[in-house]
Amino acid sequence: MTLGEGTVPWQAPARRLRRLRRTPALRRLVAETRLGVEDVLAPLFVREGIDAPRPIPSLPGQAQHTVGSLVAEAKRLADLGVPGLVLFGVPTRRDPEGSGAYDPDGIVQVALAELRAALGDRMVLVSDLCLDEYTDHGHCGVLGPRGEVDNDRTVALYQRAALAQARAGADLVAPSGMMDGQVAAIRAALDAEGFQEVGILAYAAKYASALYGPFRDAVDVTIAAGGDRRSYQQDPANRREAWAEVAQDVAEGADLVMVKPALPYLDVLADVAARVAVPVAAYHVSGEYAMVKAAAANGWLDGTAVLLEQLTAIKRAGARLILTYFAGELAELLAN
Repeated sequence: MTLGEGTVPWQAPARRLRRLRRTPALRRLVAETRLGVEDVLAPLFVREGIDAPRPIPSLPGQAQHTVGSLVAEAKRLADLGVPGLVLFGVPTRRDPEGSGAYDPDGIVQVALAELRAALGDRMVLVSDLCLDEYTDHGHCGVLGPRGEVDNDRTVALYQRAALAQARAGADLVAPSGMMDGQVAAIRAALDAEGFQEVGILAYAAKYASALYGPFRDAVDVTIAAGGDRRSYQQDPANRREAWAEVAQDVAEGADLVMVKPALPYLDVLADVAARVAVPVAAYHVSGEYAMVKAAAANGWLDGTAVLLEQLTAIKRAGARLILTYFAGELAELLAN
C-alpha cells in the first residue's frame, strides 16, 4: 500500500472487524442481542380510595391508578404488545401485620379480579407478594419483640397473601420480601388449595439498594425511624451469596427467578443466567428509571437512546424478562 509522508510501514489487517458495522442494515444483521416488546413487564400501581389517577412526581410518566384507570392502562399496554404487568397496591389503611395483603377485599385482589375480567388471558398478571405496602412500620414482614422482622411468622402471612392473589386471578405471585423459605411455603399453600398452575416469580437476589426511593414514594412506604432492610435484603458487596439465594429458591420450586436492581448487578445477573434452567428476570428499578428521566429533562442526555442502551444491556447480560417503568415507552417506540 502507498504510505503518506511521515508514516511508517505496517501490515494492513486481513480481518477488519469494522466491516460489519458499516451500515445500520449490517449492524442489524449481526446483532447478538435483540430487544423486543415481548421482553418487558410493566410495573403498575393501584391506589385505594381515589377517584382519579395521581401522578408520581419522582417517577415521571407513572401514576397511582384507580381500578378503572389501571384497567384502561393495562388494555393500552396489551394493545401495544406488552405481555404482562406486575401489580403493586397502595391501601388506605395499614396495620402491624399488613392485613391488606391477604384481605380478599384488599386493593390488589380487587384490581386483579377486574383485570382478569377485562383482559382474560391477553396479559400475564403478576402480583407483588410482600407486606411492606400494607404495614404501618414499612417492613416486609411482621416485627418481633426487639423490632426485628420475624421470618417464620411473616412467611405464614405470605401463604395467606398468595392464596388471596391466586383466588383473585394472578398468573404468577412474586414474593419480594427475601424471607428464608418463602418459596417452599408459598408453593405448599398454593398446591394444597388446588392452585398448582399458579407460578412463582421469586425475587431471589434482591439487594438492599439505595435505588428504591421513587418506588417508596409510589407506594407511600416509610420505614420506621432508625430502621432499614439490610438484615434481610442482600448486601451490595456480595456476589457469590446471590447464587446461594437463587439456588435455594429454585430448589424450593420457583418457576422464575429475579435479580433486583438490574444495572449495578449485571455481574450477578450474568452469573445466575448461566447457571439456572428457569427463566431469569431483572428489575430495572425506580431509581434507574428516574435518573434517566431527570437527566433527559435537563438536556444532559438522550433519554430514548439511553433507555434502549440500558434495556439492551440488561437483556445481553442474561435477562429473559425485564421489569421496567419504560415498558410502555419502549412498546410505543418499537411500534412506531
